[in-house]
Amino acid sequence: MKSKLAIGLLIFSSLFSACTKKDNSQDIQPNILFFLIDDQRNDILSCAGHSIVETPTVDKLAAGGIRFTNAFVTTSICAASRASIITGLYESRHNYTFGKDPVKKEFMIQSYPYLLKQVGYRTGFIGKFGFKIEDKDSFIHEMFDYYKPSPRSTPHFIKQEDGSKRHSAEIKGDQAIEFINANPEDQAFCLSVSFNAVHAVDGNLTPGNDGHYPYPKAVAGLYEGLEMPEPDLSDPEIFENHPDFLKTSMNRERYYWRWDTKEKYQTNLRAYFRMISGYDRVMGRVIGALEEKGIDDNTVIIYSADNGYYMGNRGFAGKWSHYEESIRVPLVIFDPRLSQRKTGRTVNQTAINIDIPSTILDLAGISVPQIYQGASLLPLLHKKKAINWRTDFMIEHRMDNPIIPKYVGIRGDRYVYAIYYEQEPAYEFLHDLKEDPNQLTNLVDNPDYQEILKEMRIECRNTEKEVK
Repeated sequence: MKSKLAIGLLIFSSLFSACTKKDNSQDIQPNILFFLIDDQRNDILSCAGHSIVETPTVDKLAAGGIRFTNAFVTTSICAASRASIITGLYESRHNYTFGKDPVKKEFMIQSYPYLLKQVGYRTGFIGKFGFKIEDKDSFIHEMFDYYKPSPRSTPHFIKQEDGSKRHSAEIKGDQAIEFINANPEDQAFCLSVSFNAVHAVDGNLTPGNDGHYPYPKAVAGLYEGLEMPEPDLSDPEIFENHPDFLKTSMNRERYYWRWDTKEKYQTNLRAYFRMISGYDRVMGRVIGALEEKGIDDNTVIIYSADNGYYMGNRGFAGKWSHYEESIRVPLVIFDPRLSQRKTGRTVNQTAINIDIPSTILDLAGISVPQIYQGASLLPLLHKKKAINWRTDFMIEHRMDNPIIPKYVGIRGDRYVYAIYYEQEPAYEFLHDLKEDPNQLTNLVDNPDYQEILKEMRIECRNTEKEVK
């Protein structure tokens, strides 16, 4: 199998490229509004067919835009994924996750906000930045004209001057509207709104509004009285079939925090869904500000998440591991300039989080740096034939944590391979998504799959070398 990381993936020896507009860039550059959600997988949207959760704002974007049905992150944890989304690099290349040294400045000067600012865009960032960078105090202002970060320790409810409390998602909405209203009429902008929602409050807390998933008061009545269905793949035998290092991992530890009893599950899932509907309403307010200012017809909106999420599936909580629930994310791109024949559809080609910065720069008519390891999604938006589009990509998790096992692997269009390389001995998984879409069977010892296993091992080793 040949690795197809991206269209035209180039040799990484050239770290810097000129920040220039393309010769064919449009005279009027679009505004770009990028919403990034925390801890939400691809199928927890009403437009994706979920029978309970209400996401009318995202649904409207999908109906007038393009929804990617096969979107993924390359590392399923917020720190590494958010660093990848800004730099366009795999974790192995930018080398950042929790506990690691800050991302090097040489990578940050290739980041999409820095490059946009150099060519005249007004850039803004609101919310959870999520990772460290070199010389952050001084360099952050070279990236953003407007910077309103949320400290990692910020609770979901923020005390106001009058003593009342407001939800952090609603405050981010206010800040986004402030940015939009203050933007000069003759200057294009790129605003990144990065929600803390729908991340849980870590710790074994009492379920409910002030517990694991604190939701805005505006959505407090949603889903009341509805019976939440049992999680997919909830048969205890599925959990028991895992190796011991996964059965004792953080995936299982946090399962006992949130999902292990019927009462906890029902209360926490309603609260989680309310948080989703809460940020969806905030997005609607922000988009309304674009309409009131009359700039909605030239503002491209991107919506995605930093990683997937287990909600009791397989007996797990959190993310971190190689299964689909952990690495799949929603991705919607709404470009009001596209003709109706190109919108209101789904795209099945594989998209990954490191495609987002390439896409943003391409939208602005700026050349994509050679160091980037993703690809612009614009050909897929414009229904152009994407030659040699990827069919597989590398997945990895390198964080040093005794109960989050490290792994590297390949997620292909049919086969998924992962090796948890620090186990003694190293432990491998091989799944056939065509025959076993739920990844219930590990085929490593199946004699019929030994040739595939050899090919996937080789591809994984070669891709890992290529990425670094």
